[in-house]
Amino acid sequence: MNFASIRIVTADLDRLVGFYEPLTQTTAHRPAPVFAEIRTGGAVLAIGDAATVAMLPGGAVEPASNRSVIVEFEVDDVDEEFARLRDDLDDVVLEPTTMPWGNRSALVRDPDGNVVNLFSRPAD
Repeated sequence: MNFASIRIVTADLDRLVGFYEPLTQTTAHRPAPVFAEIRTGGAVLAIGDAATVAMLPGGAVEPASNRSVIVEFEVDDVDEEFARLRDDLDDVVLEPTTMPWGNRSALVRDPDGNVVNLFSRPAD
């Protein structure tokens, strides 16, 4: 089994893609008007309009309702990435901080309220 992606379901696909493209410095692959993929070297972040889950039972997936998953991107320099993005961030959860386990992290929210962690591991 291979991990393929994690998908965020949203009511505003273009807005969310517009957040993640500059964050990752990657252009989304858009195979359909209701779906996009941000393909990075390590994983795929899929973003789907609510229409992509319309056939599921009511309430199975609800846009903008996550409170338990953190989308994480490993970067070379958290402070540099945070400075690059800072002017376009509407909701900063945690400015660059060294965590007790050694990672350097900055946490922000995307336009749907999902927490996004930009982190780097400590040098060996």
